[in-house]
Parts: sequence; C-alpha cells; structure tokens
Amino acid sequence: SITNTPTSNDACLSIVHSLMCHRQGGESETFAKRAIESLVKKLKEKKDELDSLITAITTNGAHPSKCVTIQRTLDGRLQVAGRKGFPHVIYARLWRWPDLHKNELKHVKYCQFAFDLKCDSVCVNPYHYERVVSPGIDLSGLTLSSSGPSGLMVKDEYDYEGQPSLPSTEAHMQTIQHPPVRPVAQEPFNTPAMMPPAEGSSSASTSAFSSMAVGSTNASSTWTRNNNFTPSVSHHQNGHLQHHPPMAHPAHYWPVHNDIAFQPPLSNHPAPEYWCSIAYFEMDVQVGETFKVPSSCPIVTVDGYVDPSGGDRFCLGQLSNVHRTEAIERARLHIGKGVQLECKGEGDVWVRCLSDHAVFVQSYYLDREAGRAPGDAVHKIYPSAYIKVFDLRQCHRQMQQQAATAQAAAAAQAAAVAGNIPGPGSVGGIAPAISLSAAAGIGVDDLRRLCILRMSFVKGWGPDYPRQSIKETPCWIEIHLHRALQLLDEVLHTMPIADPTPLD
Repeated sequence: SITNTPTSNDACLSIVHSLMCHRQGGESETFAKRAIESLVKKLKEKKDELDSLITAITTNGAHPSKCVTIQRTLDGRLQVAGRKGFPHVIYARLWRWPDLHKNELKHVKYCQFAFDLKCDSVCVNPYHYERVVSPGIDLSGLTLSSSGPSGLMVKDEYDYEGQPSLPSTEAHMQTIQHPPVRPVAQEPFNTPAMMPPAEGSSSASTSAFSSMAVGSTNASSTWTRNNNFTPSVSHHQNGHLQHHPPMAHPAHYWPVHNDIAFQPPLSNHPAPEYWCSIAYFEMDVQVGETFKVPSSCPIVTVDGYVDPSGGDRFCLGQLSNVHRTEAIERARLHIGKGVQLECKGEGDVWVRCLSDHAVFVQSYYLDREAGRAPGDAVHKIYPSAYIKVFDLRQCHRQMQQQAATAQAAAAAQAAAVAGNIPGPGSVGGIAPAISLSAAAGIGVDDLRRLCILRMSFVKGWGPDYPRQSIKETPCWIEIHLHRALQLLDEVLHTMPIADPTPLD
C-alpha cells in the first residue's frame, strides 16, 4: 500500500527491501539485492531521483517519474556481483522484463539521459524505456526489420527432456538469441549482392576495430556500433540499437557484403587449398573423419541426410557410431537441412540455419558484437537466420594483441624472477586489466581457439539448458578456419610465445 512506501529519507535497508518486493524474478535474490543496494547508495545524495525511482517501481510506472541517473563508466557497463552489463538493461530486467535482450530497449522521448544519448550520466529508470520486441534482431549488426517472431523463448528445443534447465542466476555465460530477419525477399543463397545503402552514422572509435553503422530497408531503424573489447587490452563503449528518423544522421553508404573486397589481404601467402575443415562429434567423441572443404567451394552445407559427402556437402546422416544412444539418435533426426557455411572475402564466415530447429554457436566474433568476453556466451541462431559468425581481421588483430601481451608478460615475469621488478607499464600498458601470470599463461592453444567455431544442432548448452558444455550436446561440429590458422602461424613466427607449463 502507498502508506508503506518508503521515501528517500528512509534507511537504505528499508528502501532496498521495498524495491526487492517488486522484482520480476529473472535474477537470483543475491544478484538482485546487490544491484538494488548499489543503486540506492548511489542515489542517496540525489533524493529527488531516489524518490522518482521509488515512485516508478512501487506504482509499476503508473505515475510519471523523472530520470534516475548514475555515472556512465568508461565502457558503458556496470559490474554487479562479478557480472558486467549495461545499467539500463540490468534494472529493466530486474523490475520489468526478466528475459530482456540488451538490444530490445528504446528510450521514451522525454528521457534526457537515456543510455543511447551518450551523456556522462545514464538514466536507469526502467519506465523510461520501452521494449521493442517485434524487430528480428540480427546481432551481426547488418540488418534490421520491422516485423518478426516476437516473444521468442530461449528454451524451445524440440522436446522438453523433463530435466529442469539450470537457473542462470550467478552464471557468467548467457544464451544470446539471433532470430531471422523478416520480411525479406528470399534471394538465392549464392548471390553475394550488396546490402541496401545504409542509413546510419559511423562514430569515430579509438578501438583497433573499425567502427561501422549499417541500416536496413526499414528506414526508421538505424544500427550504430561503437566497438568495445578485448578485456585484456582496452574497453570501449558497446554497440546499441537506436530508432531515429533517418534524417537524424548524415547518411553513410557501406557496401556490407563485400566491403572486404576493398581491403588488401592480410597476408601475401596464397590461400590455403581448403578454407575449413569440419569435425563432427556426438557428446565428447568424434564420429567419422574430418571433412575438408576446398577453397573452390566457398559455400558448404552440413546436413543430417544420408547421401555421400563430398565437395560442398557434408552429410552427417550416414556416419555410424557404435556408442550412439537413443537420445543422440533422436537429436540427429532433427538436424534435417542443417546449416550452410559461407566463406566471404579473405576468410569471413557467415551461417544460414536451414534446419527447422535452432543451432547454437560459440563464436568470439558474436561475443564481441554482444559486448561479452570471449567464450562468455552461446548464440542461438534461429531457423532461416543468416548471420556473420567470424571476422578474419578482428581475429587477426586479437591474435596479434594476445601474442604481444603474452610475450611481454613472459619477459616481465622472467625479469621479476631475475630480481628486476618491472614497473606498472611493463606489460604493454595492460597490467591493470590483466594479471601478469594470466597474460604469461596465454599459450598457442588459446590463440588457436580464436580460429575455431563450434556449433551444436538442435540442443543448446549453458545456464539455460541442462547441458553445461558443448561436449554434453548430442550432435555438434567443430570448424577449423584455415586462413585464420595460416595467419596465426605468421603471427607466431614474428612473435613466438612459449606454451605455459601446466599447473598440475
């Protein structure tokens, strides 16, 4: 009741308790409490804003409320209980939409400090944002559309196995959804046509990664990205979705599909004979031989049929495994038309899901696009979705940075052992972001992982599913990208790093 509603003059504890009563239950109680405590403490000196927050939350937005602001951090994200996220998204999930995806928020017109406005302060009033559920969001940042599947649930595998999915409360990993973009005229898959000219703005970014803004056929949508990433090197503000009339920005035209064509190759070495090799696994066992895709076949299909494999088609249906269980057999039946992998330019990779069921992808490129640490998310790609999952230039920069970091850290460690204590700037200026031992612990295997994609058919893994690792899924593939591995060889020749000795 209104009489029990606290005000900014009450003790923090009673305000937190009252606000906790209105949470939506998507997060653990511990996380919710820490997030709310942190916010209330920050607002204790701004009584009018704290009162606005209390009014907004306790009346479920029934009364108009002012902006509720906190200081914007360097990378735009807020850390709560060891997890980083965008502040407006964290609080919108807590009090309004527990299943909210970070790209689904649009601020209301009267919000003066909305996250997208890039002010020094960020408004975290959940009732100053609206949820835009209808657009099919393609996190490759290349297309947006005004209609698509709404209300998609993370867990919609072909059958519920009777096992409750593990709560994602304190877990760091997250399933990020990539629904198909609709409506689009279904062009033949093999036409590398240019996207429509983009209506968007390209913000300057000091990041090593090029900044890009790409619009779509929907004139009222603009995708703007300011890149962030590699936690061990630097932080930049993450990308976000904006909805503005197209004239709000000067137009920049980006030829999306073949922008690589205008860039010189990263290496003078001739392209490898095979652009990728694909290994098929059931649980933690490889089944059949590794399938190599010749560079003359830039598009390869991996499906569940029993035709002989060869050239541009890898058929998983004809592979036998004496240890195959009934659950694996059942999952294999649902691979169906599977996926198409397409190599573009010097070595970028796109995926189209042809199956009637989603595929789940581990992709460092998509992690970065979603503002996550590498390996920190599982990406659910819905049927008919077409999405970029690997960027060769980004991968090359990342391997160069990590190799340089590891080399510098190893040298600094050696100096420390010899009694020459290194100064704070000794590890290429990365000392505050990554510990010396962690940097020195980067080995060749860590760099090789940058050149590998993993993809599970039908079944997901991570905190939203009963399986915690891809090796617990019934049928999955590992894709080794040969051009990237070729570049890694070159990087390691110029910057050799010693493999760390195992701890055990």
